[in-house]
Amino acid sequence: MRKADIANEIYQKVGVSKKEASDIVEYILDLLKSVLQKGEPVKIAGFGNFMVRSKGARKGRNPRTGQEIGITPRRVVTFRPSQVFKKYVNP
Repeated sequence: MRKADIANEIYQKVGVSKKEASDIVEYILDLLKSVLQKGEPVKIAGFGNFMVRSKGARKGRNPRTGQEIGITPRRVVTFRPSQVFKKYVNP
């Protein structure tokens, strides 16, 4: 499913225009991105939690050459589904 598909579902179910449905999807995704960029978690009841984790610097290895390389520290987004969501996916 793509953003356009989500917007189309909102358009059909809620009855707003296609432009408004697309704007709603864009606004929600922008809001999620801005909250996660600040490092704050996003908790959606019945769905799951999005969190930002910090990964430290570490040594890696180039699989082709075997040469050791340094991997820089970075932040990654993780998702943990709720128990309700897990039961829905795996009945």
